Amino acid sequence: MRKLSLVVVAAMLLATGNVLANDVKGENPSKNLSTQISKMLTVNNFTIGDGDLTAQVRFTLNADGEIVVLSVNSQFDKMESFVKSKLNYQKVNLTEVKEGKIYTVPVRIKA
Repeated sequence: MRKLSLVVVAAMLLATGNVLANDVKGENPSKNLSTQISKMLTVNNFTIGDGDLTAQVRFTLNADGEIVVLSVNSQFDKMESFVKSKLNYQKVNLTEVKEGKIYTVPVRIKA
């Protein structure tokens, strides 16, 4: 009986070790989305005199995984049109697209 309990404990430790050895790190979809948006906005034609431009961008994703810009809050008028032209209906790569969820991302562009 003692050997049987020892075998059961050893089997449980082995099974637990196998489960914990799996690397199950989920990717953060918001961070991935921010990275993709950053890449879309890297090429700009703002001058150094404009300084750092900031904005709060509210957008949602449609069923096709495309960004639909809802609003851009910025003090710089050109910033709003630039962000909308670069982001509107651009496809993003996400494993789970939550259609209709509203995202707010702060954007800073260095001129």
